[in-house]
Amino acid sequence: MIFPMRTLLIAAFVTLGSFALVAQGPPGGKGKGAPHTNLKVLPDDANLIPTMRSFVAALGVGDKGGCNFCHEQERASDAKMTKVMARMMITMAKDINSKFPDGKVHVTCYTCHRGSEMPLTEPPQ
Repeated sequence: MIFPMRTLLIAAFVTLGSFALVAQGPPGGKGKGAPHTNLKVLPDDANLIPTMRSFVAALGVGDKGGCNFCHEQERASDAKMTKVMARMMITMAKDINSKFPDGKVHVTCYTCHRGSEMPLTEPPQ
């Protein structure tokens, strides 16, 4: 009886520790950890990493390297053209959304990409 209880307690502590790490969020923003560097169009706040993950989903690149589809191992590097292009596209979407009088987000990466790394410019056949 002691062995299963000990195993259960260890599992509970490991799980709680994992949740604590996730709850802290990414480094940078709100005074936690080192700030991200070379951010030009996105703010370094609690939404940065979830926003980046939404790009992976919108472009369907989860199985094509995920974050590494646009980023080098050194995340601040601008060596990949996909990262430079992503900045231009983010700026374009922000510009389009700023023109809507209601202040809501109407255009996202998914609007054009729909899960494809290249924008889908023609309607499906």
